[in-house]
Amino acid sequence: MKKDLILAGVGGQGALSIAAIIAKAAVQSGLSVRQSEVHGMAQRGGAVLAHLRIADVAIASDLVPRGAADIIVSMEPLESLRYAAWLAPDGALVTAGEPFVNIDDYPDIDAVFEIIRRFPKHRIVNAASLAQEAGSPRSVNMVMAGAAAPFLPLPDGALEAAIEELFAAKGAAVIEANKKALKLGKDAAE
Repeated sequence: MKKDLILAGVGGQGALSIAAIIAKAAVQSGLSVRQSEVHGMAQRGGAVLAHLRIADVAIASDLVPRGAADIIVSMEPLESLRYAAWLAPDGALVTAGEPFVNIDDYPDIDAVFEIIRRFPKHRIVNAASLAQEAGSPRSVNMVMAGAAAPFLPLPDGALEAAIEELFAAKGAAVIEANKKALKLGKDAAE
């Protein structure tokens, strides 16, 4: 078994936190994990990218080959299309539906969604409203981790356990809000 993921977003959206949660859950489930991150101009709203590879055997490389990603998880619709060339023909494209308009010539969002909907396996998730429903507007990234969950080779409860460990210092209320966001994202993607 092998799953290759591309996680994309704009600086400050939490794409790398999604990678950390999924990687932690995979390691705790006894799987091999390799990860590579590109921060770019992240602090200024620039692109953020993580390659994440999960397998039940040793993994030779950190980078997902072009055309081989099983899943693209994006915090922003246009960013999902930036990395579409990495998606395998039967891969899933999972994106938050809210645009982060940080360039003057951002394309028409309906045109972006039209392209996304052409992918055989796609999910456009209203992540911001689900994070609000979870009680934490900052948990959009956990909504998106949940939206990726149906496509991941992780046992039930693995992502929740990773959230509990990684957010332990922030207290029970933060943990519960992030777990609720995860569940809402998963329900939205199924």
